[in-house]
Amino acid sequence: MADDRPILMFDSGVGGLSVLGPTRALLPQASYVYVADNGGFPYGIRSEAEIAARVPALLGRLVERYRPRLVVIACNTASTIALAAVRSALDLPVVGTVPAIKPAAEQSTSRAIGVLGTDATVRQPYVDDLSARFATDCAVLRHGSARLVELAEARLRGQPTDPADYRAVMAGLLGQPGGDRIDTVVLACTHFPLVAEELAAAAGRPLRFVDGGPGIARRVAHLTQDQDWPAAPTGEAVFTAPLEVGAPLRAALAERGLGRIAIL
Repeated sequence: MADDRPILMFDSGVGGLSVLGPTRALLPQASYVYVADNGGFPYGIRSEAEIAARVPALLGRLVERYRPRLVVIACNTASTIALAAVRSALDLPVVGTVPAIKPAAEQSTSRAIGVLGTDATVRQPYVDDLSARFATDCAVLRHGSARLVELAEARLRGQPTDPADYRAVMAGLLGQPGGDRIDTVVLACTHFPLVAEELAAAAGRPLRFVDGGPGIARRVAHLTQDQDWPAAPTGEAVFTAPLEVGAPLRAALAERGLGRIAIL
């Protein structure tokens, strides 16, 4: 029998599209509701208390409205702060996003890893725990950047961005003591894969960039294995506050299967 329940993906903005892409590649038969909490954007500069209060309450409303089969918190900041609370509040599977430190450690030959995220993400004890569990023999250097989130949002809206901004972000990471040894960089914000090419150009030397999107896609495929799917899959982008959706953003959403746009 057909099952019309969508997969619901949630982020503070458009960054979670970097998770939607590989998930749709594995599960093209699914319907998707992608929610951008532009009303609370940006999460990276908000306090842990604000995020811990906002995200579970908002996801509760969204689950009640859209009745998804599964929720993906496609946001590192929201996951590291609110994932446990969301899971305890919702009676359905919830997949979080965590910095891809494990695969980065597996791939690094220099045993020096960089972690690029928001300020809220890179200061979380969760990053310490992942480093202790999966990268004990690696130097793990971190750099937080709220500006890079803004750049990714602007790029998807078709607005020009300055290469100097990307160089400044990479200098903040690679310019730290020991930064010259980094060969692998964890993109610990789902926005950042959207500007991976710009970051690579700004680095000034070859680097490997790793993000959690493919791993999340595999997890979603595993959790929905053997389920029924809709007869005619749909895709909808939902924003939590009014905004002007220009042609470039509309096209970027449509390219990812999100043909409908709504305001919560």
